[in-house]
Amino acid sequence: MHRRTLALVAANACLGAAVVVGVTTPADAAPQAAAVTQLTYDDSQAPQYAANTAAAVEVWNTDAPNVHIVKAARGQRANIRIVADPGWPHATLGPVRSNGSVQIWFGKQAVDEGFDKTRIIAHEMGHSLGLPDNRTGKCSDLMSGHSAPTSCTNAHPSPAERATVQRNYARFAASSDAQLTVVINDAA
Repeated sequence: MHRRTLALVAANACLGAAVVVGVTTPADAAPQAAAVTQLTYDDSQAPQYAANTAAAVEVWNTDAPNVHIVKAARGQRANIRIVADPGWPHATLGPVRSNGSVQIWFGKQAVDEGFDKTRIIAHEMGHSLGLPDNRTGKCSDLMSGHSAPTSCTNAHPSPAERATVQRNYARFAASSDAQLTVVINDAA
């Protein structure tokens, strides 16, 4: 059986000698699954957008497997709170962690201007997962937001956007650092 050896070398300051500790694992051992950060959301303050929110959650759960978003049970603390708002959509910039919380304001102004509701909420969730605006005007870039035409219905992040969220949550899965809170106003 093939084995890999990981050697850790530490200098013993008192003796000036090196200590080697070996750790072996079977070469054919299954790789460990990446840690998944589970987040909860509450859309009870935006019930008119519940179907769009569920669709956006499914997009992120499919496209960024390092993070898993589920609807919070009644009385359960939610990491992502979604609130209907008459203004322009905006969100707290994450990445939100399992011990933190952010808010998304689902702005009706963008809906009234003809933007796709699922794309709006998926875009705002992108902010909560750590993605800034990237006004490329391309429909294929979720974070292009309202710089893309109103005819754009793509609610999926681009490969680069997915990779950023994956890195964010791979890095934060084992960390418990304080959460950065910034509000992104997409009308700016």
